[in-house]
Amino acid sequence: MPAMIEFHDVSRSYGKKLAVDRLTLRIDSGQLFAFLGPNGAGKTTTIKMMVGLLRPGSGTLRIGGYDVVEHPRSANHLIAYVPDEPYLYDKLTGREFMQFIADMYRMPRRDGERNIDREIENFELAGFVDELCENYSHGMKQRVVFASAMLRDPKVLVVDEPMVGLDPKSIRFVKDMLRVQAHNGVTVFMSTHTLSVAEEISDRIGIIHSGRIRFDGTVAELRQAMVRHEDTLEKLFLDLTAGPQET
Repeated sequence: MPAMIEFHDVSRSYGKKLAVDRLTLRIDSGQLFAFLGPNGAGKTTTIKMMVGLLRPGSGTLRIGGYDVVEHPRSANHLIAYVPDEPYLYDKLTGREFMQFIADMYRMPRRDGERNIDREIENFELAGFVDELCENYSHGMKQRVVFASAMLRDPKVLVVDEPMVGLDPKSIRFVKDMLRVQAHNGVTVFMSTHTLSVAEEISDRIGIIHSGRIRFDGTVAELRQAMVRHEDTLEKLFLDLTAGPQET
């Protein structure tokens, strides 16, 4: 199975602070990977390097085989990114915002309109997509952002804290949607503090602490490694990341 995300000895510093320390990680096509860690562990820096907002300080990061430094446009073309806060333009409707995204990526008008209609149906937006975004609830905004991310049929979907602020129905919808995307071959990289969600839907988890990967594998493998066969992921995570963050 081909790797869609590959980190090899990737490090990134802010001044004297080492935020990500020699990160090596491989995520295959069609996997739903949950990236876990306490605040300040290096999750956000890792995501920013993946989506082109930061350059690795050292090491190699490839998306779909493309080096993000040497071939940034080719790598970014494969990725859709859903940040932790769903930012929309208040004076646009949801449909207009999606059309803006399609135009920004220079999708042919007919293809853009077809894909917008497809995602309106997929994300059940028909009841509000032609209202101004300023009237949307958090959950409605999140759905429009997800729909906009999927317009280009990305190979890699990067989502940062997708469940924050959502009601139980919306959480169920997002969990099911992420599983469907992975089933359809999309590589899903999900950063989350919601450990129960990670345990429920992920194929693999990675736990980062003080910029270093402390575990990479399945929840069952983590239980076996820690000889804690009955514990929840939450208990295992808290023990694995016990102690202060290094500075």
